[in-house]
Amino acid sequence: MLPVVTPAQMKVVDAAAAESQEVLIQRAGHAVANVAIRMLGGGYGRRVNVIAGKGNNGQDGLIAARLLQRRGVRCKIYEPNASALADADLVIDAAYGTGFRGTWEPPPQPQCPVLAVDVPSGIDGLTGTDNGSLRAQRTVTFGALKPGLLLEPGASRAGHIEVAGLGLEIPDPKCNLITNQDLTEPLSRRTTTDHKWSNALRIIGGSPGMIGAAELATHGALRAGAGMVVVSSPTTDISLHDLPTEAVTRNLSDPEWVSQVLTDVERFTGLLIGPGLGSDPRTLSEAAKLIERAPIPVIIDADGLAAVAAYPECVKNRRSPTVLTPHDGEFKKLTGSSPSHDRCTDVRNAAKECVVLLKGPTTLVASPDGDLIFVRSGDERLATAGSGDVLAGIIGALINHPPAHLATAAAAQWHGQAAQLGETDMTASDLPSLLQPARSAMLSS
Repeated sequence: MLPVVTPAQMKVVDAAAAESQEVLIQRAGHAVANVAIRMLGGGYGRRVNVIAGKGNNGQDGLIAARLLQRRGVRCKIYEPNASALADADLVIDAAYGTGFRGTWEPPPQPQCPVLAVDVPSGIDGLTGTDNGSLRAQRTVTFGALKPGLLLEPGASRAGHIEVAGLGLEIPDPKCNLITNQDLTEPLSRRTTTDHKWSNALRIIGGSPGMIGAAELATHGALRAGAGMVVVSSPTTDISLHDLPTEAVTRNLSDPEWVSQVLTDVERFTGLLIGPGLGSDPRTLSEAAKLIERAPIPVIIDADGLAAVAAYPECVKNRRSPTVLTPHDGEFKKLTGSSPSHDRCTDVRNAAKECVVLLKGPTTLVASPDGDLIFVRSGDERLATAGSGDVLAGIIGALINHPPAHLATAAAAQWHGQAAQLGETDMTASDLPSLLQPARSAMLSS
């Protein structure tokens, strides 16, 4: 995991440092200069424009300029209010740092690459809000990642991010970015003593016209390693539909079908409820009963979230882990308001009783203990109907690797990495077959 700290937390870290502020600024300037030399491909004869403000961020840029000049780079210094920049091989944006408030009218986007110092000037370091910025090809940030570098639109404005530690200690970070190196345990292979019930998933989903969602979730779970998947729909005969050969189907004949599911639900390591379930009020009422009574981890997706929105008490007394997987519209139904510009605070506030995975360009996973995990592996290829159903199935397959919030984040990371192997016009049904190639690539990286 890579630590992520807010601008306010970074101030505390800076204040607790054993070194003086002057030493830290010198180290930051050296880090900027080193990255600049790499971007330039050398020093002698290159031209660099440095936009330097009056704060520490500007000091970092000025120190970098002096170091670059020693390498034969011709540097020109500009104030943040400069209306135009001369032609150059690189622009170093050191106008403003994470403490900047207000708006900035930057000069026109230069033709050459831009290197941002700590954060692109004008990007809110907490929320990623763009208050006027240059698009950077690379950002060198200090101490640790900042939320605004991982949340859109700040993430797109920051480009590739490098962290220069500067010798600073980040004590017990509660926010982290998940990486492929964190997936060794969640993606571990079956052991010699495992059997099909060692990792078994019960799925309740599907309804007339929406069977595809349950099918995608089932494919995702099986490809992600579930040894047994049993699928039921309370409103249609799911055995008549095209589920994977390995899936077991069970009809739910009783209108009050919860007792049928509970009969042997403890044999399973997880229960997924919601994909394609439908919005019939009776179905949602029964779904809420099942959520409340199930003694195993429950993943609640899609229409299952509508059941929680209608009967919020169904999750309040659960003892086993509960995972909610809303997109922004579903989040509004659950909480009463859409996510604000401060998505981190919003998802943490929503995760008082459950793990909450908030989907988006940056997926956020929050736990009731206040831990927050950023997932940045996905891209626009996941913006297609059914991709969330596949993700729900992957979570179901990994939920037996506690803690639940880490298993959930691992599933989202895997889901995004699989999408990166697909074509730009891929569909959700392409995703399950990409999971194992993605797994091999991640575990070897």
